[in-house]
Formats: sequence, C-alpha cells, structure tokens
Amino acid sequence: MIRIHQHSSKSRLLFPRYHSTAARSSSQSSIGIRREDKSRWERRSALTPNTVKKLIQETGTKVYVQPSTKRIFTNESYEEAGAIITEDISQADIILGIKEVPEASLLKDKTYMFFSHTHKGNEKNMPMLRSVLDKNIRLIDYELMKDETGRRLVAFGQFAGNAGMIDIFHGMGHRFLGLGYSTPFMYTSMAHAYPTLAEAKSALHRMGNVIAENGTPKDFGPLVYAFTGSGNVANGAMDIFKEIPHEFVPAEDLSKLVNDKNPRLDRLYATQLEVKDYIEQKDGGKLIDYEDYLANPERYQSNFHHKIAPYANCVVTGAYWDKNYPRLMTNKQLADFERLKKKGLINKGKMMSLADIVCDVKGAFECLSHSTNVDDGFFYYDAIRDMEHSDAEGEGIQIMGIDILPAELPVESSEFFSKALYPYIREMVQSSPKTPLDKLPTLLRNATIADQGQLMDPHKSLLKSTAAAATSTRSATYNDKKTVLLLGSGMVAAPLVEHLVKRPDVNIVVASNMAEEADALVRHHHNAESAPLDISNHQELSRLVSKADVVVSLVPAFLHTQVANVCIEQRKDMVTASYVSKEMEELEQKAQKAGILVMNEVGLDPGMDHMSAMKIIDEAQRNGSKIKSFISWCGGLPSPEASNVPLGYKFSWSPRGVLTASGNDAVYWNNGKKHTIAGEDLLKEHFPVVQTPYAGFVFEGLANRNSLGYADIYGLGDLSGMDTMFRGTLRYQGYSDLLYAFRKLGFLDQVKPIAENCHNWSNYFNFVLSGKHTQLSQDERYQYMVEKLGLPKDHFMVEKTWSAISYFLSEEQEKVNANNGSALDLFSILLSRRLKYDKGERDMVAMHHEFGVEHRNGKKETLTSTLIKYGNETHTAMADTVGLPTAMTVDLVLDNKIPERGVQRPTKPHVYMPILDQLEMKGIKFIEKSEPFKVNRLDATGSHSW
Repeated sequence: MIRIHQHSSKSRLLFPRYHSTAARSSSQSSIGIRREDKSRWERRSALTPNTVKKLIQETGTKVYVQPSTKRIFTNESYEEAGAIITEDISQADIILGIKEVPEASLLKDKTYMFFSHTHKGNEKNMPMLRSVLDKNIRLIDYELMKDETGRRLVAFGQFAGNAGMIDIFHGMGHRFLGLGYSTPFMYTSMAHAYPTLAEAKSALHRMGNVIAENGTPKDFGPLVYAFTGSGNVANGAMDIFKEIPHEFVPAEDLSKLVNDKNPRLDRLYATQLEVKDYIEQKDGGKLIDYEDYLANPERYQSNFHHKIAPYANCVVTGAYWDKNYPRLMTNKQLADFERLKKKGLINKGKMMSLADIVCDVKGAFECLSHSTNVDDGFFYYDAIRDMEHSDAEGEGIQIMGIDILPAELPVESSEFFSKALYPYIREMVQSSPKTPLDKLPTLLRNATIADQGQLMDPHKSLLKSTAAAATSTRSATYNDKKTVLLLGSGMVAAPLVEHLVKRPDVNIVVASNMAEEADALVRHHHNAESAPLDISNHQELSRLVSKADVVVSLVPAFLHTQVANVCIEQRKDMVTASYVSKEMEELEQKAQKAGILVMNEVGLDPGMDHMSAMKIIDEAQRNGSKIKSFISWCGGLPSPEASNVPLGYKFSWSPRGVLTASGNDAVYWNNGKKHTIAGEDLLKEHFPVVQTPYAGFVFEGLANRNSLGYADIYGLGDLSGMDTMFRGTLRYQGYSDLLYAFRKLGFLDQVKPIAENCHNWSNYFNFVLSGKHTQLSQDERYQYMVEKLGLPKDHFMVEKTWSAISYFLSEEQEKVNANNGSALDLFSILLSRRLKYDKGERDMVAMHHEFGVEHRNGKKETLTSTLIKYGNETHTAMADTVGLPTAMTVDLVLDNKIPERGVQRPTKPHVYMPILDQLEMKGIKFIEKSEPFKVNRLDATGSHSW
C-alpha cells in the first residue's frame, strides 16, 4: 500500500523535499489535481510530477494532489516534486482532472478544467452541468481549447490510434488461433499490459521479426489492413503498424496484390483509403466532385463491400462518420459478403477483424452495435444469423470498439497532455482566482462553458431545450421517440423516471393500478405520461407492450413471468430488478427464439451486488488468480439515528416482501461443506455478528436464498475448490430474535385467513394470540404470548416481545380496513404504518463483499468492496440504488449496448462497468481495499435465545 505522508514543519526540516525558488504571490492561484474515479482504467493525470515540479519552481504556487493508488504516477513522485498529498483539495483555486467529475464531488466557487462532454448537449451530463451552475463554478473544457486555426491543443487521438492498433494485433492473434492457426500475433498483448509505449514497440519488433522470418499463414494470402482517415487517430494507428515489416499499396492495386499466386508473406500490407476509394454515385459513376459529395450525400452510395472488403483482412477506422452520409458497410452488405465467402467466391479471412478506433456505434460499420471495455475488448458478429457472440472459434467478424483507448497508454498520453497544457496553467496560476473571464487569454475564454452561475453565449442553449420542451404541448408520439413502458409506480420508480426523462429521444409511459402515484411521477415531465394498468387483462397489457421499445417491470415479483410472456409475444426487450425465478428461467429458449433480451436482477440486491462482485472477480481471474471464498452482505436499513423502533427497522421497500423473505429456505457453502437452513428456522439460525470495515455499525445477518448457484453465475468454478460461498442480508442486532418471536406467535402465518370481524388492531392481536375472536385483558394477552413463545417469564425476549406488541398497539382502536387477509398480510399493513420513516429521517443501504484470493504465485490476500449510501430529502437510498441502476440498464438496452439475448443477469463487463461508472458519478461508490489474508469463515449461527 502507498503511504500518504503529512509533514509538520519539523518533519520538513528532518526530511527536506524540493522547494520552490520562486516566492508565491498572494494574488496567485493554487492548483488541485483530482483523483480520477469515472473508470478503473483511467490512470492518466492532467499534470505529471515533472510538470508539477516545473510549475512550483517557476511560479511558487501550491499544488494539492488527491492520493491515488491506481494513477500511473505515484503519490511519492508528486510529493518529491513539491506537491501536497491530501484527500481534501478544497484549498485549491483551480482543479484539474481528465474525465467528468461526479456532481457530488464538485466544489463550490472553483475553476475546473476537464473533458466535460457537455458542449454538444450530451443529456447524460446535463445534471453535472446544472450542478456547475448551481455551485458557481468556472468550467473550462479541454476539448474547446483550440488555436486560431481551430486545431485542438490537448487531444488524445494519436494515443487512441496507438493503443487501438496494438489491441487489434493482439485480438487477431486470438482470432487466428480460434480459426486453427498459430501466428506471430500471439506474441503481443493489449496496450495496457505494457508499462510504456516503447516497451510495446519492442514487443511489436519481436513480432515483426517472426513475420519476416516465418511469414503469415499461407492459407490467408497476404494480410491487408485498410485504414480510414488521415488525422491524429489514423496516423497514430499507422505509426504502430509501421513498426512491423510492411508495405503500403494504393487501393486500386489491392485486387492484384491479393490475387497474386506467389505473394510475399514476410510482411503486412496496408492501404490508406480516400473517400473516392469506396464512395460512388448511385448510378454507379465514380466520385469526381468531393465538394458535391459533402453537399449532397444522398446522391452517393458506398461500394466498400465490392471494392475494399474482398481484399482487406482488417479495417482500422480513423475517420469519424456522420449519419447524413452513407455507411461504409451495412449489416445486410456484410451478410451478403459472408455468404459469398462461404461459397469460396471471396478469399479466406477477408473482413475477419474491425478495429473501430473512433468507436462510432452503429456508424460507418453498422456491426459495431455497442462500445467494448478494455478488459473485454472484442466481440463477434455472425451477420448471416444476425447474432453476436464471444466465441473466437465461432462464425463472423471480430469487432473491437473500445471507447477509452488513450487510457491504455497513461504515461505517454499524460506526458503529451501535460506538456500541451502547461503554458496555460502557468498563466492561470499567475493570475488571481478572482480574475475576470475577459482578462484571461482568448483561448481559455473560448474554452469556457460556464462562469459565475451562467452559461457562456455559445452554450446558452444547452439547458434551454429541456425547459422549452416542458412548456410546449405534448407533441411526442410513439413514432418519433423510443418508448419506455414502466409497469408499476411504487417506492423505487421516481429515480428511474427522473433519470430516463432526461433523454430527449425517449417517451415514458408509467402504467399503474395506482392512478395518483402514476400521475405524480409524470406530472412535471413533458415526455412522460401515465396510463391505467390491469395486469390481469392480457389484451390491454399486450396493447401497452406493443407500443413500447423497452418494458420495465416493477410489479410484484410473481407477475414478472406474465409480463415476460407478453414481451416475448410482442418481441420487446424487458428489464426488471427482481430475481430470476424458476419460471423466468424456463422462458430462456422462448426469449432467445424471439430475439429479445430479458434482463433481470439489476437493482440493489440483486443487482449492484452482482456488478460490484463481478468487477473484482473478473479482474482477479484475468490476472490468473482464484477466488477461494466469497461472502456478500447487503441490507436496506434506517440510518442509525432513525433505528429507535422495534426490530431496529423501517420500511423503504415492500413490507410483505421483507417479511416473506425471512421465511425462505437458504443454502450456502462454508468450510468446504454445504449448509441448509429451512425457511421456518432462518430467523432462529441467524448470524449474530457481521463484521464490516465500519465498527460503528453493529450488524447481524440472515442467509439469503440459495448461494450455491452463484458460483456458476459468477464463473467461480466447482465449489469443491472453494472454502466459502455465501450471500446474506444485513440487519441491526436484535432484529432476527424479535421477528422470530412474532413468527412463533403466528403473525407471519400466510395460510390461515383472518375473519372479517377483526375490525381493529386489538381484535387482530387477540385473534392471532388466542385463536379466538374474543376480548382479552392486558394480562390475558400477555399470558397467551408467554405460552406461545415457550420461554420463561423472566427471559429477556419475553419483555422485548411484549414491549414491541405494546408499541404496535399504541393506537389499538384504529380500523384495520382489510378483510380475509392472512396474518402476514395484516401484519405487513401494521408494520408499514408503525415502522415508517418520519419527516427528516433517512434510510441507509449497506453492502459489503469479502473475497479470499489466491494468486498464481501462491500468495493469498483478502479483498473487500463496501458501499454505504444514505437517503436524502429527495429519495430514499433504497429508491436510488434500485431505480438508478435499473434506469441505467434501460439506457444500455435503448443504445443497443447489450448484444446478448434471452434471460440474463448483469454479470458481463459491458453491462456492469458503464452502470458502476455512472453510479459513481451520482455519488454511489464502492470502496475497494486489499487486506492481509484471513481465513474467511462464517460465525456459528444462532444467538441461542430459543
């Protein structure tokens, strides 16, 4: 672990660091460098330690650096440069970052510089921009820093090209191996695996030497790479390509090259394409006037599938595509191309790989349906079957669409960026933090998006579109927007609706049998409307589903399969936060056949528990490590100050669901053995002590359903190789014993109906305790309770249970208003009233994972991942942690970023990483730590109260 040093003046004398030779003026500004937290792959820094040292030496300013253990430059290197390592960078006047800053992390009255991705109106970042205005922040966007010619001064295109070319060489090695050929490409790794670009180039030289000596596979003929574009991205890719023995040929010579009977295989071939090489007039005439093509693209079409594709093994995109222009290759053209290849009319291996470095999703090449992650960079598209998969041995084209390629080369990209940025940072530092915008250099003024709570003139319309649309009439129809149908309007629906209505391309229909709830959810949103819902009416449900693009089911869990069947009939994708039931699993083949996605378990638990766990599991397995034990806890609870009620619990979720869950059978693996707890004993056989990193919380736990199946779901292999596999529910200590007491008393009985003459809660308690509809005195009620508990009168649980009954009966004459429900149904109603959150009280979500990891070298360690999230005045923590990840999953479905079909869970990196990244932006963040290895055993169950 990297230690953060905090030096007193005395320790500075004992351990002298670098000191500035320039005196800091009181009118100067100080600098803060924030820790990047949008993606775990983001290891870059806006200023390198060498640049920080130079800045301090030349200006005498103070530089504050947030500590980071993943940044490519160590904390010590910044400290040696003279920076102050501190978690709190609020003393800095100017704060530098790379990627977007979470709203919760933005500090008031500061100048921020980072890539905000707001100036083009990206809806996902508008909440952050509103926060910038609310907090009186001056926002300067690197992307807008341009010289007088319009050239960007701080861009990473070159490094995207470098990394993308390295990655596709690596990917092609695996693809060739899948096709049955060992090639020199297997000697390369992904770009991030090399400490520096120089070391990556050394590896490429070794690969090139093998190609020069042994050649490429003869069965594929000369290997040809087709590059599009001529800017930084394309040049960066070609710079790497040129490290290999190579030869460039004009596009018109490709046919001759590929059909040569005696080709030279000791090199790679490339062509840098011009528009005229693959664009023609619709009547088949050649492209003669490029300006006419730009002005009238509808007159032209792509002949890439005829002129280039039959001769290129790999296409590398370095040119951005605009939707007004013809695609280079559609999926239909690709399917036709693949059929010709199967017939032997096109040579083997052509169009085997696409490296879409600019990552234009469904852009120039329609087959790029979604961006890919650094750790899962490739997928395969079988155009003939119109099916995506991850099998390197399967049919189709290999596709790479990594959207953060420069982050794979953090050293070089940071050094380049820091050098380009330095002159402007130096000038800003030498000015007062209060320097008016018009006194800054023109380049910085032009790059400013917001200042003093206002958007600058070129950007004033960014936040107006939403306001304008809100005052306009409802003109949106099902035809001009994507429609999200939300079934249900309960406790977690509001964050989901509020997230999705920010998309200008979406209309939301909230269908509910609770008209007032549904109306309240849509009242203030121009692109949302309510509708009545009778889920038992198949025809009406089918009508609603038929008009939707995505269906979100937040109805009671037992109804999800009914909804899924209708979605299958109507061929509509579906998202739900609930567990995959046995009935849902049985719909797998039907959903696959219908070509739809039914994505389940995307809330909190299940949901974020899977995502945060898979993030660590996948990373460990990529490094060749084994997960030997896994324990996961999650609980939705009142914050400690709001827990002063019986059970230490209040309801931010369905009370009936909470109570029925306390009677589920549980199966788990511990100490290398299978353990089973019957549902009727779950509360009795609880875990009295659950340890988390936060000693202030005194938790106990309950085993959660069947943990064994998650070894397979998480890809952990055979349980015989594991010590522990356990998933559990967190509660405050005392909850399980008290609720078990109420189970013994009969209040959780789901079978026996309560007769109609239980008109008030006193009648209800009397009937449950005595089994008779009779009036009971306090003493009689107490006696029945003691007898049913089966405990001595002086046992502490007797007093605790009686105290709880007295609390619940504080308004015993209050009407029940429920007929013929079970004891559990009425108890759920009672608890929802007595254990509700009062105004100003907060709920809390706590989640904690503990992994026992064994590395390839035999070393063991314990990894933990912990989330604590509190509710606020707007939403409960439960609503945010269920509603937001569900909404973010819907985003991925709408944007075609989940290629899988059928019944799924969020266990793939291209699903969980974007969601976890966005949740961090919302302040919902897991804290990951490494600790010395400890044997991961669960404590003996039961508190022996019974």
